[in-house]
Amino acid sequence: MAFIIKELQKMGIPVSQSVSGELEVEGKMYSMQSDQIREFLQREGFELLEGRKGILVRQIKDLILDLARYSENPLTINLSQYLSEKLNYDYTYLSNIFRSVEGSTIEKFYILHKIERVKELLLNYELTLTQIAYKMNYSSLSHLSTQFKKVTGISVSHFKQLNKWRSIG
Repeated sequence: MAFIIKELQKMGIPVSQSVSGELEVEGKMYSMQSDQIREFLQREGFELLEGRKGILVRQIKDLILDLARYSENPLTINLSQYLSEKLNYDYTYLSNIFRSVEGSTIEKFYILHKIERVKELLLNYELTLTQIAYKMNYSSLSHLSTQFKKVTGISVSHFKQLNKWRSIG
């Protein structure tokens, strides 16, 4: 993080680091500086969060990624209620902010990342599709298969077959 701070200071942008590790620009930032910072951070694998909306969207994404990647237990409440309780905002507000910043819905983001995790489980673990459906909290194997095809454009069996041929060749 020290490298990032030094580079931003070389650009004439004073920053401070919070306890959580986030960097905050001190004072007013001009649009040209914002573009410079955004480009630099993207090259380094980071992103620029501008204002409360950006931070809230990052929090939504982090919660969803945790659910999609690490949650072994099914949600006992629906996603909208889960996010509302975790972030202390009305779901409609969260949904509108997310859509305005990302250009997509929270649900689509969640489904996309669940399917990415399904693909990872298919490739790296010796689990049956039924086991994966259960692990990923799908209501049925059919629901998982339908969602997989809708997101990827191919069936689960075709995906497995394609990756089987890639590993051979």
